[in-house]
Amino acid sequence: MTSRPALSSSVAATRPARPAPTTMTSAASAVRCAVAIGRGYATTSHARAANLGVMGSPRSPDASRPYVDADLPRLQEALAQWRRQAGLPGCCHVGDLAHRIYEGLHGPVLGDVVRVWEDADGVAAVALCGRFDTSFDLFTRPALRGTEAELAMLARAYRVTRDVMVATGHGNTWAISDVYGDDEVRARQLARLGFERYRKWDHVTARPLAELPVAELPAGFTVRAATYTDADRLAAVRNESFGTSWTGRELSDGVLFRPGYRPERELVVVAPGGRFAAYTVTWLDELNRVGHFEPVGTSDAFRRLGLARALMCRGLAELHRAGMRTATVEHDATNAAAAALYAGLGFVTEHETYGHRRVE
Repeated sequence: MTSRPALSSSVAATRPARPAPTTMTSAASAVRCAVAIGRGYATTSHARAANLGVMGSPRSPDASRPYVDADLPRLQEALAQWRRQAGLPGCCHVGDLAHRIYEGLHGPVLGDVVRVWEDADGVAAVALCGRFDTSFDLFTRPALRGTEAELAMLARAYRVTRDVMVATGHGNTWAISDVYGDDEVRARQLARLGFERYRKWDHVTARPLAELPVAELPAGFTVRAATYTDADRLAAVRNESFGTSWTGRELSDGVLFRPGYRPERELVVVAPGGRFAAYTVTWLDELNRVGHFEPVGTSDAFRRLGLARALMCRGLAELHRAGMRTATVEHDATNAAAAALYAGLGFVTEHETYGHRRVE
């Protein structure tokens, strides 16, 4: 890629020529069709905001536009600044943003489901619509939180997500957005749109990068950084860990050759014979000096061997060498194995997130 996120590693890697894009899947085609509805809603959403006195004021965001790859560095920079200004609730880690866009929205046409708002002050907000087909995120500048402008953005993100749900066969279920437990501002905004809290979602854990743990791998296993030529094995370990359906070609086109990804930041455990047994991707927020693990996965065939622990010990050491002061990782609140792994590595739960849903 020609552009490089300001907050990513300064370690460079030589990229081979990017492969030609793969053919869009039928699910992605369905989402593209759904976006015709979403774009129609854009006019309505804009009009509603105008009626609320939101649009056109000197410091309020204009209507959203489609995301493009070149946006990622600016969005990451904005999120890092917002976290520094207002703390964690309301914003994900800068690396998690890249992960959610390129791996979490695997299939859809990104410009259709990732929307960016800008105004005279720069980036105002970004929405990720249709995550897991039924969920959406909205990250906004701190000064806009709790305002009518933000409410209009949430309504837009919800509507586009509903369109994706209908197109992918989830029209009879509920739309979801997760909220930090102490983020009362966002909870009130969602309540105004008819959402209610219904379940604990994630534990957000952290640990200082001091007195780092160590762990040994079983005999014959090794840890190394990924390379661009590992695409087939990187796809396989993702599928075996999380039940996804990546091919090497799709992963190359959709993730490895997209902004934000650096192969030296993806660590893999190589089993005897060369199969990838476990993997993690580490991310850097250089402004706040916070490193992040997302995701952490172990193939079903290699679980309970201590591979994830050894892998994360290596990742913690590398985050420390990169100048990070703190490391974070999130996990589903119902995942007892993940909770035990991270607690054993010294991570402590600092926040909990809760799912909020709206039933049509």
